[in-house]
This record gives sequence, C-alpha cells and structure tokens, in this order.
Amino acid sequence: MRPLGAVLLFLGLVFLGLRCGLGGGRRLEDRTTAPELPASALEVVADLDYPPGNIAVSQGGRIFLTLHPDGDPPLQLAELVNGRPVPFPSAEFQKAEKGTPHFQSLLSVRIDGQGRLWTLDFARYARGQPRILAFDPESRQLVHQYDFPSEVAGFLSMLNDFQVDPRDGKIYIADASPIRQKPALVVYDPAARSTRRLLEGDVSVRPKDFVTQAPGREMVLFGFYSGDRLYRVATRDLNDASLSAGALAAKVEDFAAKTISDGLSIDQADGVYVSDPEHSAILRLGPDRRLVTLLKDPRLRWPDGFSWGPDGWLYVTCSSLQHVIFKSARHIREHAPYQVFRFRPGTPGVPGH
Repeated sequence: MRPLGAVLLFLGLVFLGLRCGLGGGRRLEDRTTAPELPASALEVVADLDYPPGNIAVSQGGRIFLTLHPDGDPPLQLAELVNGRPVPFPSAEFQKAEKGTPHFQSLLSVRIDGQGRLWTLDFARYARGQPRILAFDPESRQLVHQYDFPSEVAGFLSMLNDFQVDPRDGKIYIADASPIRQKPALVVYDPAARSTRRLLEGDVSVRPKDFVTQAPGREMVLFGFYSGDRLYRVATRDLNDASLSAGALAAKVEDFAAKTISDGLSIDQADGVYVSDPEHSAILRLGPDRRLVTLLKDPRLRWPDGFSWGPDGWLYVTCSSLQHVIFKSARHIREHAPYQVFRFRPGTPGVPGH
C-alpha cells in the first residue's frame, strides 16, 4: 500500500503556535490509553547537551538533526556520529558571515527520494530571509536554495515544518505564524522555483485556545495553542491553481480527533503517528480513525520530531520545551541531557520522512 502522505496532506499538527500573555484557554481531556508497547521498546539513540529540534534519517542510516533554536545552541544542523553531533555541512555554515551562505534559524529537516537533505530556515520569524536549502549528504555541497518572497513568508511569519512529496518532489510547508497569527500552507515547487500561499486563516490551520501543561511545568502563563482535530486535503487540490480560496477550503476534510500534539509522521499502512507532549506519549491514528496509544514514558519529554529510518525504526526527538521556552541558559543546561529515541512500531515507513 502506498503511503497516504503521497496523496493526502494532513493538517493541524504542525500549526503549534505560541501566545504570550495571561489567562484564557482550557485543558483538553486526556485521550491517551494504556500503551500497546512496553517502555523497553524505546531505545536511546543519543544524549545531547542541547535540546534537539527535528530529525531526518537516511536510507543508509545516517542521522541528521537540528538543535532547537529556542535552546540557543552552538550549532544548528548536525549529523550524529557515534552518538555525538557534528556540524553539517560544516562549522562555518552555522555562523552568519556577510556574503556567504549560512543558517539563521533552522527547525525542520527532511530527506527526499533523491537522498538530498532539505532544511527549512524560518530566519528568526522572518526578521531575516526565510529560505529552503538542500544539501548532497555525500559531498556536503549546497545543491538548492530558494529565498521565499515577502508575500509568501512575510515579516513575523514562521515556516515551521514541511514535507516532501515522494512522487513529484513538491514541498508542503506550514507557516505556524505564532506572532503574526496568520497561519497558512505554503506549496513550493523546486522544479519551477515557484510558491503559493494557501488556506490562510482556515479552520484547518487555525489553532484553538487550549492550554498545554507538560510534565514538570504548568504552561498556563503563555498558553500554547494547538488543536484537537486532524484535517486532511488531497495534494492534487492544493496544486489545482484553478480552485478559488473558498473552493479549496471546501476540499479540506475534518479527519479525526487527536491529542494536543507537535510532531507527526505516516507509515506505509496509512497510519498517522502523533506526539503528545502533555502525557509523554506517542499515538497512532489508523485508517479506521481510531486513536491508539503506542508508548507512554516519562522519558518522552515533549516528543517533537519524527523520522523513519531503515529496518522499520521510527526515530523521535524530545525537545523538552517545558524546560526551554522562556528559560535561562543555566536552566536549560541543568535539565540536560536531552534525548533522541527510536522504536519499532511494527509497520515501516519511508526513511527521511
């Protein structure tokens, strides 16, 4: 069976925004159940000094990850070598040097069907130049760069997460827009070097006013936004430029209930994996729209980014954002190490996704 992600794009998980202020919001009921897998199924891949962001694992087992920009890390993109982060593509690329390519603020990474490593730079909420970059992992050379125009990723936008379509290479990007409060989808065609901004403000991308309370910290004071529903839309509709904004919105389906979440992935049996930072859990939503808890473990401190690797492994980063956001450098250091885990859920997925 082909991966559902090749045909449909799921919405609602990557639109995790941040609202500064007091009051408002409500708790979502606990939708987790007894886990189907034992805690021993969760294997530590790496212990890190800084919280990881997102992750991409190649078909050959190479592991690439970002270090979460809110953790003020000394490097932004790394390859895990013997369990330790090594700057990728180089130490020089991590630093801003006038007139040379460099990272500004990376979060999401993916590997496409050609083996290229794609990185999404939200450029400090578009105070810099938002862009997408692709590297050849073997040569470490930059092979593609696109700078998003301001009408697509304007000032205070946040290009938060993305996925590469394995059929045609088109890239679907979530503008979470936590500050600007104008969430939307961005579709990028690398072959045509063109972008379109879609579904801005639609219910499928707009967060609800839920309060997130992760273990060890009540986060009521700044209230994370998220949603309790998962939406989906066919990529053929996203790519149909003849559809009006209203016609496209009508194509979006309210698919199923979910937990407050951050990361998501899809396996080859059309199962959708959902992280649950409130309950240190990972769940799977099957094609029957039934939500099943796979793992529940206190070591899962804010499960965040997913990537499939070879041999049926699903990798997950734990960014521990309850110990990162609005916290001092000293506090972040005191709560190290931060983990990357992996487990085998039983159904494989596509490495790098």
